[in-house]
Amino acid sequence: MTQSNSRLFDDLGRLMTDAAGLADGVRREVETVARSQMERMVATMDLAREEDVDILREMVATQRTANEALEARVSALEEQIAKLTSTNSAEKSDA
Repeated sequence: MTQSNSRLFDDLGRLMTDAAGLADGVRREVETVARSQMERMVATMDLAREEDVDILREMVATQRTANEALEARVSALEEQIAKLTSTNSAEKSDA
């Protein structure tokens, strides 16, 4: 009886080990298939690389600074125009 119990437990242990190995193999296979499917999907998408996004971010920051400088110049020119217009109006009304 002890030998049959021992053999039963040995067989059960081997069965559990085989089942764990099989489950691990299935897990690896599922991961491989999922990874290849994701790589295929990403390859067909039109995605920007991180380097491209960083370059665009720098370009936008540079343009924003240039726009702010241009806005300041336009404001200064508008003030000059307003002064000239008011000076010309005053001169015409005096004449």
